[in-house]
Order: sequence, then structure tokens, then C-alpha cells
Amino acid sequence: MLDQAESLRKLANGEMLFENHNKARIITITSGKGGVGKSNIVVNLAINLVKKGKKVLIFDADIGMGNDDVLMGIYPKHNVLDLVNGRLLIEDVIVEGPEGVKLLPGGSGLNNIEDLQQNQRDLFLRKIEMLEGFDYIFIDTGAGISRSVLAFIACSDEVILITTPEPTSLTDGYSLLKAVNHFKIKNKANIIVNKALDKNEGEKTFLKFKSAVNKFLSLDVIFLGQVYEDRKLVMSVRNQLPFIIGYPKCDASKCIEDITKSLIDSKREKLGGGAEGLFKKLFSIFS
Repeated sequence: MLDQAESLRKLANGEMLFENHNKARIITITSGKGGVGKSNIVVNLAINLVKKGKKVLIFDADIGMGNDDVLMGIYPKHNVLDLVNGRLLIEDVIVEGPEGVKLLPGGSGLNNIEDLQQNQRDLFLRKIEMLEGFDYIFIDTGAGISRSVLAFIACSDEVILITTPEPTSLTDGYSLLKAVNHFKIKNKANIIVNKALDKNEGEKTFLKFKSAVNKFLSLDVIFLGQVYEDRKLVMSVRNQLPFIIGYPKCDASKCIEDITKSLIDSKREKLGGGAEGLFKKLFSIFS
């Protein structure tokens, strides 16, 4: 299913290393299926980190289906691969969202990332390396198991899987981690349970998921927290105003606060290579 399996294994084993110029914490946020509210969590978590003094970049890597810009009420004119044509600089492509969070739109152009010629890749990397000073880079991938999703997971420092209490979401989330485990891409994953009715359901859902993972996979899962089902969340999507801003006291916002604290407090095992390192790794996988 994955032609670049050997490259993924080498990357995971530290055999494909690049010089570390940037200490941004690169986190891939993904899900086993669509409709679990992944992008909404990405946007609100990023904004809350910015409100706490962190510099955050969201890379919307959901090929052809990205909607982080819509959730934030902004409409980018360009995407990440517009850098390749030589006319645009990185600051022409990155857009600013609420509270100063930055967005690097992926767009459908990511379909062609593996077709870039070497001179195009070099030009692209020279522009990407201008991205400096971020504390976090969130990669918001598409849902499900695909070559690009597994590649982004392999290239990031950490992975967060979003699931819900629904059996289909848990099953598909497990299948994604099974692929991650099979290709030896990561040895642990952080879990967020979205759309939980209360704290008890969130914790029970995680324990059920953890039990299956522990029984069949050699991979650790860590509970980052849950986000409650909240009517204010639905209203915020319709208003294109993230709920952490529009409804800072609602249940969902309080959950994001707790998850933000868990993320900041969580132990970091290694330093990332920033956006340049990310794309160098991607190019090495797709070459």
C-alpha cells in the first residue's frame, strides 16, 4: 500500500537526519475518519496557544479538503506550492488568523509534491527556510490512511489522533494506528476524544481505545483530554469565529484550556527541524 515504506522506517529509526536550525515542535494532528471535528480542534488549540504567548503555525495539509481558513473566517489567495513558481515569497503565502495564529494553506497542489524537480525542490526549501521563530507547527492532515498522512506522521515530532466515542471513529482510528505501528513510524500517539457528553465518557472512551491498542499493537497511547459536545461549538462554526474566542467560557473552551496545559506540560523527547526540516524529510520519502 505504501511504496515509501522503507523510507518511512529509516526516518523513524533516525537514519535520515537533517541539521536542526529550528526548535519548533512539529505535531501532526490526524483522525481515522472524517467528521470527528479534527480541524476545529486544531484551530482552537492553536489560537489558545498563541493567547498564552506561543508562536504557532498551522499547515493545512488536508489535500483538496482543507477548511482551517474557513473556520477562521479568512480566505487565502495562494497555497504552499505557489512558492515553487519563483514569483512568491513565503510571506506572500502565509496568512494571519485570529489572535495572530499563522496559516500555511496546503491546497490541492500538494497532490503534486512528489513530482517536483530537484531545482524546484531546492527553490522551495530556500523559501521555506525563512520560516523561523515558531514554537509549534501543527500539520492538519486529511482523515484516514493514505501515503501522505503516514508521511506527515513520520516527518513530525509527535502525533495527535482525534477520535469520538462513536464505534466507527474508534475502529478507523485504531486502523490508522495499526498502519503507523506496522510501518514502525512512531512508537506512541496522543489521543483527544471529541464530542464526549462528559468527562466520564471521554475517559471511558480512551480506556476502551487504549485496551485494544495495548492488546494488539506495540504502541503507547497517551490521553491528552476530551472536548465536550457543545452547542456553542456548532454556532462558532456557522459564524466562522473559533469558539475559544467567541465563547471563551463554554464547556468546549474549558476543555481546550485543559488540553493546552497538557500539551505544554507534556515531555518533549526531541527537537524538531522546523518547516525546512519537515519538507526535506517529505522530499526524501517521495524521491
